[in-house]
Amino acid sequence: MPLLSRYYPGSYSDEQFLLEKRIVRHALFVSVSIIILLWLIKIFEIEFRFDFSSWGIFPLTAKGLRGILFSPLIHANFEHLAANTFPLFILTFSLFFFYRKSSYSIFIFIYLLSGLFVWLVGREALHIGASGIIYGLAAFLFMSGIISFNVRLLTISMIVALLYGGLFWGIFPIKPEISWESHLWGGISGLGLALLYRKQAPSGQMPIEEEESGDSEQEDDLESEANQSGDYN
Repeated sequence: MPLLSRYYPGSYSDEQFLLEKRIVRHALFVSVSIIILLWLIKIFEIEFRFDFSSWGIFPLTAKGLRGILFSPLIHANFEHLAANTFPLFILTFSLFFFYRKSSYSIFIFIYLLSGLFVWLVGREALHIGASGIIYGLAAFLFMSGIISFNVRLLTISMIVALLYGGLFWGIFPIKPEISWESHLWGGISGLGLALLYRKQAPSGQMPIEEEESGDSEQEDDLESEANQSGDYN
């Protein structure tokens, strides 16, 4: 849709307001669908007594390659999944709201790159969970906010960082049971993609065409008033 690629948050004509409602609904649909999928997988695993952890990433093994696709869908327990649910929902929604034209490609890149790097340089252990995607999205939105001076992107990332419980410290090998490699490489992937997509970063400002149109209308109004009053400069 051409309108989607031209739209910037901040302008609120009737057309843009309706468009924003559609974008919000779409972002909600995608983010909620992902969360529901993760919970259904975990419920299925528990209900039928399966253990999907073997489908995680095991670095530098052919069998572990499948984990690049499946590891973000697998969680150790409900506590692990619950801890990832809120930040994943907020960050996914934000990505699909602000980056409506390239949101799918960005999400897929973060999904695959974070897992690929873990497979290449991670410890000899099974790595599971969606935290790599969370760190990738948080880093992407935060860096995009800096590049575009978009306060809303920065605020969302900072709120998630605070609520997620020390997001920054998760990239260090403090707790051996946590895949800090997923956090680190997810974050690096997000930062790199933010630079790659820097020209598409939303500024949160009214498009230039609309600003110029508004200025032209103001000038026409002033000229009309001057003609009526007989005052000229």
